[in-house]
Amino acid sequence: MASRWIKAGGVIAYPTEAVFGLGCEPSDPLAVTRLLAIKKRSPDKGLILVAADWAQLQPWLQPQPADLQRRMLRSWPGPVTWLVPAADACPSWLTGAHSTLAVRVSAHPVVRDLCQRVGSALVSTSANISARRPARSVLEVQLRFAASINFILPGPLGGEGRPTTIRDLLSGRIVRS
Repeated sequence: MASRWIKAGGVIAYPTEAVFGLGCEPSDPLAVTRLLAIKKRSPDKGLILVAADWAQLQPWLQPQPADLQRRMLRSWPGPVTWLVPAADACPSWLTGAHSTLAVRVSAHPVVRDLCQRVGSALVSTSANISARRPARSVLEVQLRFAASINFILPGPLGGEGRPTTIRDLLSGRIVRS
């Protein structure tokens, strides 16, 4: 059901490594615009794409030198998000005001299964109004977003206590820990 909603342009909520996320099809500008409006998030901030495997992310990214690619791939699947130079064709509704795109191959079984069923990476952002605490349960998602999203995919959160670490691939700098 969740994958059908995504393929139809919907916005869904689902469990991730640490919090519930809101997601949609990254190539659908209307779905992404709707997701940003639900969160009250500035489009300039950019978004994260999650995937079941590296192949689902490659169309969105510039090719990288082998040593940098190995550094990134060694951390996956897992709770590390990387800022990677975006492909020239990557839309600004994903990158925001940046030349990079935030990407992660998730180890969470629900996220991986969802990406496999959809057949692509997904936009993934925490289920919250910007700058507020993210939802950590189906009930919290229902209370905050039931009237504005299409579907809530239940499931347990992963074992992380906080949102994923974000690192810049080119510099190695930790942007969020």
